[in-house]
Amino acid sequence: MDAAFFERVGGSETFRRLVAKFYEGIAADEVLRPMYPEEDLGPAEDRLRMFLEQYWGGPSTYQEQRGHPRLRMRHFAFKINPDARERWLLHMRAALDSLQLPPLYENELWDYLERAATAMLNTMEE
Repeated sequence: MDAAFFERVGGSETFRRLVAKFYEGIAADEVLRPMYPEEDLGPAEDRLRMFLEQYWGGPSTYQEQRGHPRLRMRHFAFKINPDARERWLLHMRAALDSLQLPPLYENELWDYLERAATAMLNTMEE
């Protein structure tokens, strides 16, 4: 992605708000919360924020600290079924709505998030 999208949506502050709101939902989710082994969700929040910032043309901090994202590999230890996908998207939708971005940017971001959530599916079992 180019840096222009990152800047047009408000840069790091926008992604910080998005991810913070998202993890508010995760913290209360009985299915998704157990997928985060850390008691404090702060490190997970930082990783997702850095990843999204980098993907959308912001700082390359994620790559510098963690290497290639390898998203499917990093998530393979967790059972990500359609229910988990839908729950993840539910929390991300609430987070995205809270930003009140212009529709063009919101749609572009949402399209990516839906595709990414689908790509993480690794089982159809309940």
